[in-house]
Amino acid sequence: MLARQRRERIAELVRQHGSIRVGALTERFSVSHMTIRRDLETLARGGHLDKVHGGAVTPEHGGTAEPRFGGKRSREVDAQEGIAAAAARLVAPGSAVALTAGTTTWTLAGHLLDIPDLTVVTNSVRAAQILETHRRQAQTVVLTGGVRTPSDALVGPVAVAALASLRVDVLFMGVHGMDARTGFSTSNPQEAEVNRAMCRSARRVVVLAEHTKWDAPGLATIGPLETADLLITDSGIDAHARDALEAGVGELTVAEPPARTRPSESVRT
Repeated sequence: MLARQRRERIAELVRQHGSIRVGALTERFSVSHMTIRRDLETLARGGHLDKVHGGAVTPEHGGTAEPRFGGKRSREVDAQEGIAAAAARLVAPGSAVALTAGTTTWTLAGHLLDIPDLTVVTNSVRAAQILETHRRQAQTVVLTGGVRTPSDALVGPVAVAALASLRVDVLFMGVHGMDARTGFSTSNPQEAEVNRAMCRSARRVVVLAEHTKWDAPGLATIGPLETADLLITDSGIDAHARDALEAGVGELTVAEPPARTRPSESVRT
């Protein structure tokens, strides 16, 4: 691959995921750290990205590498709908669930509106809004409190303290990225801390992540792949990623987009 082609692909990856690490790029392109740093410097001078410690982010988000909710929502909508529908089938009436912030978990909130006697704990302002505004059954929504991020997550010590005293049947967690070495990650260290607190409060952890999240780790690690009792992704996942996920998570479900009629495929490990 020519240097120009590699740089074009790097810029595309950063635009797609919001941030990316030098280590992930060296593995993807089989080049040295120095080569990737030179590529990032060239792309930064051209205004295609911003360099940060250990990687690069999209220029409009600065050093936090955190896309706003609207920007993330425009990506992989069909995949998110399929994943959310598969996740909703796991929720029983009368149960207590938790939702982290993110567009896929927000999509899931819309699928929970008809489940009666549900208690939903969330640090997502958007998810709480859709549940409070549109619910059609008796439900209880618990919003953690905290400081609001650009992606409409509530983070910080208030959110962490609120979660310490709560217990839920299942957590549905969205992630910014995932790979075999880093595990699950997000772009905001405070959001990673809240997600870890949510994992501790849940009897079962279900990660919702479309295929574009693979090999695009965020800046803050949430936990290893083993954190997930179940991971639901979409049919765009490639064979290499699928093998790594099957080896790492407790169970893997590949959900088809809603336009397709074939039922979800479940793979147990």
